[in-house]
Amino acid sequence: MGVLMSRRQTVERVQKVSLAVSAFKDGLREQPSTRRRAEAGTARQGTLEQEVQEGEEEASAGPSQPEESSASKAAWERLRDGRGVEPEEFDRANRFTPPAFIRPKRELHDDEPPDISLEQREQIVNDEMCEICEVWTAESLFPCRICPRVYHDGCLRRMGYLQKDSAVEVTETAHTETGWSCYYCDNLNLLLTEEEMYSLMETLKNCKIIPESCLTLDDFLHYKHQVHKQQFERTMPEAQEEQAALQFNALDPDKKGHIEWQDFLSHESIQLLQKIRPQNALLRLLTTKERERARAAFLALDQDNDGFIGEGECRQARHTWFRKHQKEMLSCNVSISHVGPISEGSPASSRNGKSPEKILPATKQEETRSIDWPRFLRENVAYILAARPNSAALHLQPLA
Repeated sequence: MGVLMSRRQTVERVQKVSLAVSAFKDGLREQPSTRRRAEAGTARQGTLEQEVQEGEEEASAGPSQPEESSASKAAWERLRDGRGVEPEEFDRANRFTPPAFIRPKRELHDDEPPDISLEQREQIVNDEMCEICEVWTAESLFPCRICPRVYHDGCLRRMGYLQKDSAVEVTETAHTETGWSCYYCDNLNLLLTEEEMYSLMETLKNCKIIPESCLTLDDFLHYKHQVHKQQFERTMPEAQEEQAALQFNALDPDKKGHIEWQDFLSHESIQLLQKIRPQNALLRLLTTKERERARAAFLALDQDNDGFIGEGECRQARHTWFRKHQKEMLSCNVSISHVGPISEGSPASSRNGKSPEKILPATKQEETRSIDWPRFLRENVAYILAARPNSAALHLQPLA
């Protein structure tokens, strides 16, 4: 506990020093312009016309240009550091110091297949003390459904991670089977290393994507076309454009006509992980809770207990368990990780009175093709990770 406290104090001290240094640099940046004005005022006896012209030049330059560049720079810095959107009007008075996120580093053995046994179950144990204040208060702690961390809702509010709507969501879902993801697990971008994040930022800059902005369908398709052309030096096929349009709809579940920046960033982060890292490396990102849900999902599909399931069943799991936790399932109080495939007549099969998304039936070839536990994990690991965020958006749309 003493180590944790000293680490937090160190972070706060570094942040204070950084603020002081930035303020000092801002002061130095302002000094030359002031000095030049003073020298110009004493060196010449300006006429009225010169003063008017000088005022017009200052007005044309205006303060908006440096303000926009500084705002854009701050947005890119937040993206690099893994922080969320922090609007200027957000009042941080009387709030805890935000955590300093440290991006992961690749290890030498990451690409080797991890030993994840189907028979050997893992015990899930949550932390006893709040991750923020390090105080134990029993039932008032809210657990994360991905990692073992627990939190006080008051501490989350003082950190600025819990607003009015999200506060209700945490208190209603944290102790249910649906669960709630903490601010570490909710941000898929924090899974990227510094090198991977630099690669993503370069792609976004080359495609003229403005950080912390919403993207319409045209913006999203234009971005996908540019990325494909940069990577393969040819136009994106029509089939891939249709798949990109389906992904946009999955990222816009409320049909607002645009996707939020955090959802776009999570989608691009999981896409980059799929491209750069092998499946064995992605398997090492799974937590104990995620591995246990995957075991329960496989065992529920393996009706004859022979250690194999059909490929159609594997695809069905991808469209149900590993796609996204549905809030509507709270009413029927069932776990999507401990029941069989959802039938059309079940309470969880409809959403807002609409017909559920249809899953294509398995072909005869899929039904005869068997999948064992290791392959089941490898093929679904990206969808398990993509289901971490609390957002209703599907950050990785399963292929039909």
